Order: sequence, then structure tokens, then C-alpha cells
Amino acid sequence: MIEFKNVAKVYPNGVKGLQNINLTIEDGDFVAIIGLSGAGKSTLLRSINRLVTTTGGEIVINGESITTANKKKLREIRRNIGLISQSFNLVKRSTVQKNVLSGRLGYYSTWKSIFGLFTQADYEKTALALDQVGLSDKLHTRSDELSGGQQQRVLIARALVQQADIILADEPVASLDPVTAEKVMTDLKEINQTLNKTIIVNIHSVPLAKKYASRIIALKSGEVVFDGDAKSLTAAQLSEIYGKAYEKEVAANAD
Repeated sequence: MIEFKNVAKVYPNGVKGLQNINLTIEDGDFVAIIGLSGAGKSTLLRSINRLVTTTGGEIVINGESITTANKKKLREIRRNIGLISQSFNLVKRSTVQKNVLSGRLGYYSTWKSIFGLFTQADYEKTALALDQVGLSDKLHTRSDELSGGQQQRVLIARALVQQADIILADEPVASLDPVTAEKVMTDLKEINQTLNKTIIVNIHSVPLAKKYASRIIALKSGEVVFDGDAKSLTAAQLSEIYGKAYEKEVAANAD
């Protein structure tokens, strides 16, 4: 369970990234965060693993405050949170296997991590995770030889090997073509349903959000303006969230 308690983020230039956020995300939820660019989507998502440090309130994960966690406790909490981002964050010259294995680093001491002293069980977890995302044949391929969609699926495999119960996906399909985007979202949905992982996706595409997420949280100027079942989100509410940008898109599609 993830709890936001009166969470706020004010940047040094005075911009309010988040304002009075009160949310509870249950285990096994598939949540899509939507809103205009600059609405606070990435700030909200990245505050969950404290890549963004909040300036007010508290975030509690499975009963433990990540807001006040010291370095050791933060490392422990982060073991349980995988991150997938549009920039891929892979070591491009390393093989797919090595990139996926890096999901285990949080479980090892610094010196073991430096020398890459992984167990046979870790290698077996890696092979299984790649099979789950349909990349078994890419085990020894260099990561920079993969397509964008394949690189995103490597990140999903890494989160599985990490054994993270929470997977954060920050614009995971922003740079992908529509067919590949559907594949990545399908993989995330399958992981959510079969492994009961909590998936939180920051996404620009409302149709994909409504198709794959069970719950949608919409932000506007750092505040929650919608929180509910994905299927209950109406055109009027979308107009409220996106304003003239949504109205123009609707008019363009009508033409």
C-alpha cells in the first residue's frame, strides 16, 4: 500500500509541483496518471521512490515512511520499487542479461556489486523474466542493438528480477510507435494481473490509460482533479483536465 498524506512539492523557483496530495494506492492496483505537461505527473510518480524529494507531508509505503527514511532504510524500501522510464536507463554496451541482472544489485554488498558476483539463482531469474516479456532469444545481445520497445521490455524484466512489488513506469511508451506501445502496455497489464504487481504509469495517451488501467488519477497544476475508475472518466471531465488542448484534439479527430 502506498499512502500520500498532504504531500506537497515546491521547487526552488517557487513553482508548486504538488499541492495537498492525499491518495491511497492499494496492492495490485493498475493506476494511470494523466494530465497536461507540467501538471505534476512525473513529480508525483518519482516522489514514490524519493527520486523527487517532497517539501511537505509524508509518503508511506507498506507502513514505512520513505519521506523520513535514512540511507539504509531508503535502500531497503527502494528494493521493492522498480522504475521504467522513457529514456530506457540501460547500459547500452552491456548485454541484455547484464542489464536485467542489475535488478539484483540492491540485494548485495557494495563489493559484490562491483565485481558482479551473482548467484545461479539470479541467472535463472533473469532467464525466466526475459521469457515472460518474450525476449529469451536476446539474452546475450547488446542492449543498443534492440528496438525501443525491446529496450522497454528489458526494463520490465529487470523490475521482475528485482522482485519489486511496485513498478513505476514514467512515460514508458512516449517514444514508441502505436503497435509497440500496445505491446509494452499489454506486458505491464499481464504482470499486474498474473503476479499482482502494483503498476503506476505516468502516461500522455488517454485511450491507453482507459484501456489498460483500472484506476485513473488526473493532475492539474499539481492537484488531483480526478481519481476514479478508468471507465467512468467522461469527456466533460477530460475537458476539465486538459482544457482547450482536449477540445482542439476532439475537433481535429472529428474532421
